[in-house]
Amino acid sequence: MGDRKQARDEEFQAFVIGRWPRLMRTAFLLTGEQHAAEDLVQSTLEQVYVAWRKVGSADDPEAYVRRVMINAHARKHRRRLKEFLAPKDDSGISHELPDTGDRISQADDRNALLRALAQLPPRQREAVVLRYWEDLTETQTAEAMGCSVGAVKSNAAKGIAKLRAIPELADTVTYGGRK
Repeated sequence: MGDRKQARDEEFQAFVIGRWPRLMRTAFLLTGEQHAAEDLVQSTLEQVYVAWRKVGSADDPEAYVRRVMINAHARKHRRRLKEFLAPKDDSGISHELPDTGDRISQADDRNALLRALAQLPPRQREAVVLRYWEDLTETQTAEAMGCSVGAVKSNAAKGIAKLRAIPELADTVTYGGRK
């Protein structure tokens, strides 16, 4: 019994260590604050740990965890908690370093992009972040958001259109890898 629990704990620990940066990036893009992102990831991992036997044996544990995170964020947002993607005073916040090959990291003014992202309604922000920042397929995004592929397409298209309407982002916002 103890050996199985230890093996399960080690498997969970390896999963967390391997996925922590990506989970934090997604959480930061959803919440807009480093501390809120850390809280979201921590609460998500608490829920996942309790069900790790089921999660670890899932076809795609990372997708399962991402769905738990999206649901936790949505529940928090329904309670009308205010979130800011670009805090007024960002001194003391450790900024994310972009992945190599991250198309959005190529934006000249990353802060302008984050401020623009903060202006999107929550579902549009989720769709844009998951589709274009996390590079998930429409099906994976729909699963993570708990909606239809059509809703993902609609929310992503509306979000991208709003981002394209911002003059300082007009040259940097891409759709499906093309300008």
